[in-house]
Amino acid sequence: MTTFVRVVETGSFTAAARQLNVGQPAVSKTIAQLENRLQVSLLVRSTHGLMPTEAGQRFFERASVAIREAHEAELAARGAGAGLVGCLRVSAATTFARLHIVPILPRFLDQHPGLEIDVVLDDRVIDLVTEGIDLSLRMGALADSSAIARKIASGSRAVVATPAYFERAGCPRTPAELAEHEAVIYSQLPTAWSFTREGAEVSVAVHGRLRVSAAEGLRAAVLADMGLTIASEWMFTPEIASGAVQRVLADWELPPLDLWALFPTGRMASAKAREFANFVEASMAGESICSAAT
Repeated sequence: MTTFVRVVETGSFTAAARQLNVGQPAVSKTIAQLENRLQVSLLVRSTHGLMPTEAGQRFFERASVAIREAHEAELAARGAGAGLVGCLRVSAATTFARLHIVPILPRFLDQHPGLEIDVVLDDRVIDLVTEGIDLSLRMGALADSSAIARKIASGSRAVVATPAYFERAGCPRTPAELAEHEAVIYSQLPTAWSFTREGAEVSVAVHGRLRVSAAEGLRAAVLADMGLTIASEWMFTPEIASGAVQRVLADWELPPLDLWALFPTGRMASAKAREFANFVEASMAGESICSAAT
């Protein structure tokens, strides 16, 4: 039953086999035996991969509920003191995870000795079901409107650069002056930004000779004194705290950046995923309080 559910969720025998850590022939054989026992065809191949038949869809829906309830029952039987068990697969953007998620993992793992965490680091939006992700931490606007999402934090954006760059190029006093500066462009974000102050709104487009596709490249370029950038303060938290990077135009506001916890569509979020999302939410709230007090 578990094998069939994984095949439907991933859309292929190969992907299901990878998640189950078995060979693809074993998955095919298991599905054939299940169809033979039920005397009904459960899957049909299409241009989008393996799809459940009408009977297969009904079986999938009930089997998913049964597997989930069996897992939750097992956790309940072990008692709350036993903590969470098994493997939790979490995906997140590389830089954000390195700065804000990986450092808090020891505390979460200490609370749940029976738990393992598999962190998938990728700046791209990945398919949660195909990759077997229990929880994805994503920032900004959500393109997948069908995903089960919950906002767990909201961060500020700012114009930042190193003191060495500002000493060389001068500090912009208004958003309009950003057009005269060398900017490091993050290709996953717009180059035109709207600043607001006391009800007034000013739009400005930044320009620069360097464009990067990953946040790690953006950080490296800014820290190498190559220019200023507009980014979330989460991206430069340690450098802002130490003074290695400075914020300017602090009296102007930029659109905030939301952090979302996304759960796979089609099944209820696991207890592990819900607990970790709550843990991250509490940690980010504490971090925001500390930052405000700094």
